[in-house]
Formats: sequence, C-alpha cells, structure tokens
Amino acid sequence: MDNKIVISVLMSVFNTDFVLVKRAIDSVLNQDYQDFELIIIDDGSNNDTHYQVLDYAKIHEDKVVYLRHKNRGQSNAINRGISYSRGEYITILDADDEYKPNHLRACLNEIKGNDLIASTTKTIVDNENDYYVPDKYNLNRIIHVDDCILFATLFGKKEVFDKLKFQDIYSADSYFYESAAQRYNVKKVDLRTYIYYRNISSSICSTMKKKINALV
Repeated sequence: MDNKIVISVLMSVFNTDFVLVKRAIDSVLNQDYQDFELIIIDDGSNNDTHYQVLDYAKIHEDKVVYLRHKNRGQSNAINRGISYSRGEYITILDADDEYKPNHLRACLNEIKGNDLIASTTKTIVDNENDYYVPDKYNLNRIIHVDDCILFATLFGKKEVFDKLKFQDIYSADSYFYESAAQRYNVKKVDLRTYIYYRNISSSICSTMKKKINALV
C-alpha cells in the first residue's frame, strides 16, 4: 500500500491552454514544501491539452497523478480527485492560476487549530470590474472576490473533503465551506499566496459570470 503523504493538490483541466496548465503545474512542483502529490483530473479535454498534459505528467510521475474521464464539470472532477487522494490534507488549484513558492507551507501554518481554511488571493486584473463577481444570494448584485470563498483557496483535512462533496452549482465553493462550518472548525484567512488570474476571459469564473449575466 502506498505511503501517506501530507498534501494532495487537485487540479481539474478542461481545454485550458497548455501554457497556463504548465505554469500551474510548475508552481506546485516548485513549492518550498515538497511532501505532496499533484492529482490532475482531465475533465474530457477535446483539444491538444490532453496529450500535452499527459506527456508532462509522465516526466514528473514521481509527484503527479493523471486521471481522465468524460466531461462532468469541475465539481465532479474534483470529487473524483478526492477519492484518489492520499494526503492528510487536500487543496485545489485552478488550471489557469498558480501558487507562490511558499503557498503550501503557509497553508499548513494557517490550518493549525482548524479543519478547513479558505483564503484571500493575490488577484491579477485588467480593470477594477474584474475584482467583482455575482453574489450567489442575489445574482443582480456583485461582490468583491476578497469577500468570497474561492474554490482553489480551500485547504483542509481529508476527512472534511471525504464527508462533504462539491455540488455542480454556481458558488459550489461557498456552499461547501458553509456546510463544513456546521460540522468542523473553519476559518477565512488573509493569505495572499494564491495567484488568481481574473484577467483570463476563458477562465472558469469568467465563463460562469458570462452565463449568469446572460440570465439576469
């Protein structure tokens, strides 16, 4: 049986430009804390990303696990990654974002005394509007990303992720956090070691924002 590791990093990929995916992967591989596995879940990519990510994963197979299935959406992809994870703690990385080199170590320091944390981000934008996203409670209202629970900044004990699954809905991250708060010790921390690119038009959040704006 495989030995336990400390952190499982989960990343769902769907047709993301390989240049961005490689940047994300490299930011994990270059962490100053190295007791981790990176599980990449290819959510049915139908472009060259599939082949490029698989080839890159093979180069780093001592650290990287590659899974693939038909397109199911990010929440379901991450749920599958959780079932394969071996880490004491689980965290997430969006395929078009990256970690600062001290991100995993900083999260380990912040998790002490808690079961799950979420954090603020270093947010990269082209204009002020990029800092704002639709409020899940009122889609006609927008809120600053610092006031949100962001999917990829979640970091917590594996037990939390095993017990609570992500739903395939808008703001699945905040619903997960709120559900966890009913059973576990949770905390929002001001930790800007996650680099969140809000200036990518094809990003998951930008795509969701466009869909919601079309409905309201």
